[in-house]
Amino acid sequence: MNATVRYYSRSGNTKAVAEAIAGAAGVEAVSVDAPEASLKGHVDVLFIGGALYAYGIDAHLRSYIASLDASLVGKAVVFSTSWVSKHAIALIKDALEERGVSVAPETLYFRGRPSGSQLADAEKLVRKLL
Repeated sequence: MNATVRYYSRSGNTKAVAEAIAGAAGVEAVSVDAPEASLKGHVDVLFIGGALYAYGIDAHLRSYIASLDASLVGKAVVFSTSWVSKHAIALIKDALEERGVSVAPETLYFRGRPSGSQLADAEKLVRKLL
């Protein structure tokens, strides 16, 4: 199985999770606002994450999801960090499903800055899914 990791992070918390996921998958985590973020071919698993900002997901992440070609994604796994709530998970899932992307039931959510043990849990989930 091949995987890719895409995320948007303002504070660095979601980036930390993305990098842990990418490390376990043996790929690079790429911010959705980076030029190289677009998918170049089919991926079996797209790990995609962001946080809740003013009760919504950031426009960069929303735009990236809107640009996704569902035929290039086997399934998406959603992750998020937030100080407020895990509502970003539902918002990201809904946006992906609206694009026709299959979304896995497994998700990752960490309140605030993830601890070392939480990042280890993220790595375990990746190994389970791949």
